[in-house]
Amino acid sequence: MAPDANTAIMPTDLLRPDLLRLNASPAGKEEAIREAAQLLIAAGCIDSAYAASMLRREAVANTFLGHGVAIPHGMVEDRGLVRRSGIAVLQVPGGIEWNPGQTAHLVVAIAAQSDAHIAVLRRLTRLMQDEARLTALFTVTDPAALAAALSEDTPVAAPATPGGDLAERFDWVVDYPTGLHARPATAWVETARASAARIQVRHGDLVADAKALVALLQLGLRAGDSVVVSAEGEDAVAALARMKATITRLTAREKADAAAAAQKSRAPVRGWTPPNPLPAVPGIAASPGLAIGPVHVLPRAAVSVPDEPVPLIEGGDRLHEALSLTRQNLKALADDTARRLGPSEAAIFTAQAEILNDTDLVTLACQLMVEGHGVAWSWHQAVERTAAGLAALDNPVLAGRAADLRDVGQRVLARIDPALRTGGAPDLPDSPCILIAEDLSPSDTAALDMARVIGLATAQGGPTSHTAILARTLGLPAMVAGGAALMELANGTPAILDGQTGRLHLSPAEADTADARAWIAREEARKAEEEARRGLPARTRDGHAMEIGANVNRPDQVAVALSQGAESVGLMRTEFLFLERGDAPGEDEQYETYRGMLTALEGRPLIVRALDIGGDKQVPHLQLPHEENPFLGVRGARLLLRKPELLETQLRALYRAAKDGGNLSIMFPMITALGEVQALRAACDRIRAELDAPAVPLGIMVEVPAAAIQADVLARHVDFFSIGTNDLTQYALAIDRQHPELAAEADSLHPAVLRLIRLTVEGAERHGRWVGVCGGIAGDPFGAALLTGLGVRELSMTPRDIPAVKDRLRGSDLSALKDAAQRALDCETADAVRALDGGAA
Repeated sequence: MAPDANTAIMPTDLLRPDLLRLNASPAGKEEAIREAAQLLIAAGCIDSAYAASMLRREAVANTFLGHGVAIPHGMVEDRGLVRRSGIAVLQVPGGIEWNPGQTAHLVVAIAAQSDAHIAVLRRLTRLMQDEARLTALFTVTDPAALAAALSEDTPVAAPATPGGDLAERFDWVVDYPTGLHARPATAWVETARASAARIQVRHGDLVADAKALVALLQLGLRAGDSVVVSAEGEDAVAALARMKATITRLTAREKADAAAAAQKSRAPVRGWTPPNPLPAVPGIAASPGLAIGPVHVLPRAAVSVPDEPVPLIEGGDRLHEALSLTRQNLKALADDTARRLGPSEAAIFTAQAEILNDTDLVTLACQLMVEGHGVAWSWHQAVERTAAGLAALDNPVLAGRAADLRDVGQRVLARIDPALRTGGAPDLPDSPCILIAEDLSPSDTAALDMARVIGLATAQGGPTSHTAILARTLGLPAMVAGGAALMELANGTPAILDGQTGRLHLSPAEADTADARAWIAREEARKAEEEARRGLPARTRDGHAMEIGANVNRPDQVAVALSQGAESVGLMRTEFLFLERGDAPGEDEQYETYRGMLTALEGRPLIVRALDIGGDKQVPHLQLPHEENPFLGVRGARLLLRKPELLETQLRALYRAAKDGGNLSIMFPMITALGEVQALRAACDRIRAELDAPAVPLGIMVEVPAAAIQADVLARHVDFFSIGTNDLTQYALAIDRQHPELAAEADSLHPAVLRLIRLTVEGAERHGRWVGVCGGIAGDPFGAALLTGLGVRELSMTPRDIPAVKDRLRGSDLSALKDAAQRALDCETADAVRALDGGAA
């Protein structure tokens, strides 16, 4: 890169001897920043107030560059406090924790009036590719050697020999049937990052940082491959033991998943067979069903990313903010998917979020920025280069992750520059069509007009792709991985899409179409028989009836829930209205959604949960303050009472919908105290009076032990309780349900959780209130049986879980369920409770 006015200052001018301090031992990150800032102050580079600005930066951004290097700097608005450009380097041989799992040995504090520091940062990013030399700088005793390393700007030579193993190690032969793919690799990364030790995985001559997801995937590990997992540094032995536990613990699940997939592949396929051979585009089955109609091909969305350089610190700020916002959206999407579809599907989004933490990917983007390229261009290039590497692997599972990387990369790109956003609701013909696309993001798929899209076929993706997941949820016949041939079809080509076999049959004759319609009619008759059985009430053999509801988000999901046997919507989550968008929905938009839900239910009960934001569900555009422990912070009811504009807008929309008719109830999340209930009820009464709307039942979520213990007090002031067993378990057992090592121990059938449920029921019964459960164990047939025995009156669950729960309850006697519930309460462990499961009681 040719020098210009902004790079006229040479690195040696920035790295004066008085700005280098070797063998420092600050007590922590804050002291390190203050010490580095003091060097800059003494050298006349910054005003003393700039030190505080550097500390404020740490509260809003992560300045850890990776590989033991941190680059603290001040806020953009405080650049006026920089008197002249300079860089202070604090060498900390013993290391300090910068953030959890991140240890800094070189603290490179930046004070820049312009881009004078780019040459040093360029050298830093290149040093990260020469790990041996960078590590040597952590303990070098000659300041001139440190200055020289940060001043030279020569390319780093590739290592002549493969990297060796670290001090502590163990050997392992990959026994995951499908090799190391994204979901188990994510668990490896999460475990590795929980330790300060350096951990690596070697396969032959290839070595990967165990804390970098993409690097692990690029090893291309298959079943039977031998690897060496090694570690060094602080707590290396314990870290390696945790890694081994995680790696081996996943074996059983991977083998079970592979067995289930194999069994599914051996099952007879009830797809449609044309009476006469037809030309077809083969793909992979993604969502069952048959669709007949013309195809409509969405043109490829080519992304042209301009290279518009900006000052490096500004570019770093923009990239960090985009990564943070995207990470929050993906976390919320994973949580929502887990609740609606299950943990396996949600793990796809968790793995996508982990991609954003990949040090190598972010470092590559940073390196391109310090070479003088724009932030959007640099990020896009980093994603494309890394995705190309994954796609080139001789492993279809791992190559499929290239699509995940590009998808998450596009999300970040749209955050960096909204003008680069692709997707959205496509232009469609007026008549129903089979939509053909390269691939679709979750928001694109969710936005499809179901009146005009009757089937979906994509060139890319896999059966666990976002498109496939949402297509199954929407009941939309779909195939994926149809390849380039799909995109070459002419618009209007008549076709029959078979989502059961994954084939798009082209140009069918009238006889073919008639045969396909007859097949659809037979399938509808078969489904009607199944739905009739599902539609039977969940009434025990001795006459006790349980209400069975579904957990859904949108009106278009109601039909699927009812077809599975739902008698109500026991939990409508309203967070989806606030996610994947840049602003909060207005009153009219919310009203239309609630009205649509009531209309779809045709008089059946609907329980709407007020906005539940906080904890693991964050909405970036609300700009809520950062919390060190959001699960114990401002979430649920606490947030609503602190943000009256959110609460009142939602309540007005709900009461307007109630005024139009329907069976509506409102419940509030995360209640911990009576005062919250009283304040929320007062707001409801005031808004209802203003709108002259009817009274509706008001309930609360019981998600914390405090609410369960005070259920008898709270029951005087509400009309019903709904227990969220996932959160109740988390708070009762003090286990983050997303913790990589402890999540498996967060069992909602723990006797302590069951006792809190029983306590809630007893408190409610004193005042004639009913109790429902909308957490995970409501959809577990055994869990549903115990809940019924404990006195719960209503169960709400993921629609696909309803048939099995109903069958279990219909084959049971209430008296036997009560006996089983009492035995469960007397158990000492969750394992002992689960051992009671003997089928129908």
